[in-house]
Amino acid sequence: MAPAANAAPRLLRAAMLLLLLVAAGRRAAGAPVVNELRCQCLQTLQGIHLKNIQSVKVTTPGPHCDQTEVIATLKTGQEVCLNPAAPMVKKIIDKMLNKGSTN
Repeated sequence: MAPAANAAPRLLRAAMLLLLLVAAGRRAAGAPVVNELRCQCLQTLQGIHLKNIQSVKVTTPGPHCDQTEVIATLKTGQEVCLNPAAPMVKKIIDKMLNKGSTN
C-alpha cells in the first residue's frame, strides 16, 4: 500500500504543473505576435530582371535578424527575397537607389 501512497503526491504535482502550463499558454496565446522579430527571408534569389521590380526594401541587420535582407516587390504585387551578396542584386539596388535620387 506504500507505493500507491507515494504515487498520489507525484500525480498531484504533475497535475498542478500541467495546470500552470495550460494557464501560461492561454495567457501567451492572447499576446500580439510581432512578425518583425525574426528574419523574413528564409530563401533568396540570386537576381531578377529589373523590369519586373516595382520597389526594393533593404533591411539592415539588427536584433530581429543578424543579416541584411533585400525584399523586392514585383509589379505583380508578389514579394521576393534577393541575396544581398549576389552581384546582380547589388546592381539592382544601385539602380533603384539612383532612380529614387533623380526624382
